[in-house]
Amino acid sequence: MTIVFAAGTALGVLGPLTAKFDNPVCQAATLVFSSGWAWACFAFLVGFSRRSRIEATVLASSSLAMAVVVYYVFKFVFPAAVAGVPGDSGSGENPISQILAWGAAAFILGAPVGLFGNIARTPGIAGIPFRLLIPLTAFYETSVRLETEAPSLGSDVTITWQVIHLVAVAALVAVPVHGLMAWRSRRGRRNQWDRQNQQDQQDRQHASVVPARRRPAP
Repeated sequence: MTIVFAAGTALGVLGPLTAKFDNPVCQAATLVFSSGWAWACFAFLVGFSRRSRIEATVLASSSLAMAVVVYYVFKFVFPAAVAGVPGDSGSGENPISQILAWGAAAFILGAPVGLFGNIARTPGIAGIPFRLLIPLTAFYETSVRLETEAPSLGSDVTITWQVIHLVAVAALVAVPVHGLMAWRSRRGRRNQWDRQNQQDQQDRQHASVVPARRRPAP
């Protein structure tokens, strides 16, 4: 649990922290750690890491809300403009209203995302739709941003979103393929085990019958 809240703190700090450095790598990192899909991915991974669905739901919700608080407090104390992130003016305004609004949203939305992350642990085909949640979110968000915002924000921002967009597309293909291959592999091993078990039972039955036939008559 400590690791989860430490990761949430890191998530809240990384976005505004990297915005303070004027180089393409830090700008790209700022875009990633300030994107909605990245925050959803955090809640998803928290849920995925828990065995209990109740724990996954509560921990994802609370840690995501804490990350929001850290994000806006850090921006207030160390203001800096975040390139390509609407509404982040870096003006150092009072963060209370933003913390209340976005913290409540994170607390409410983090719960189902954490639950979906926990359900994604389900082996086989049943877990595949839930594993596609984050790639779909990243694909949709970058599609909207590339269409509406990228032309006015420069080539670095456009390239970053294009790369994320392509990675999301690759994940949308790779996740179901990997899931189906793993399912077929488990099914093949299970069938092989069943056949071996049946053969062992037949061998034991045969071994118990043969000696009985060879007993001498009294």
